[in-house]
Amino acid sequence: MGAQPGERLGDFNVLYEFEQGLRRQPIPASIIRAGYYMSNWDFALDTVREQGRLDTMHPADFAIPMVAPEDLGTTAARLLTASRGEHGLHYVEGPQRYSANDVAGAFARALRRPVEVAVTPRDQWQATYRKMGFSEAAAASYTRMTAITVDTPELPDHAERGTVTLYEYIEALVARDS
Repeated sequence: MGAQPGERLGDFNVLYEFEQGLRRQPIPASIIRAGYYMSNWDFALDTVREQGRLDTMHPADFAIPMVAPEDLGTTAARLLTASRGEHGLHYVEGPQRYSANDVAGAFARALRRPVEVAVTPRDQWQATYRKMGFSEAAAASYTRMTAITVDTPELPDHAERGTVTLYEYIEALVARDS
């Protein structure tokens, strides 16, 4: 949802530039701006299962729009089969907004074990991205993207709402990986 102009803002400026290119085409296009993918938490399952810890760069109680891949697919299918009048920008998020505390709670419930939230301090974000395998340039871009998300979250006042809850998504993830 954070697509915006700028340079070296991680996915935000790349997606914005892609959207602008689509808008310049003579063919009407539907653009989906999705909330934070619930599937971005898939990487955390092993650490949560083994150590009872959920790592995040966002403040533990900072709620953001999140959306399940299934809900994005449903919206995309609807738009692909809709009349031409539905082209344009479409914001999509899940049934409610969630925080890292909510994610930890969903993992705790699905795994039946306590899960603590471990917030990475801001001054360690770039180094953490590097440890995750990002290049220096990519780590700097993603650090800026994370800061924008936390400091100036631009959230739409209207969005299409999906039906898959965070708990349902996490429960299915745990079941698939068991």
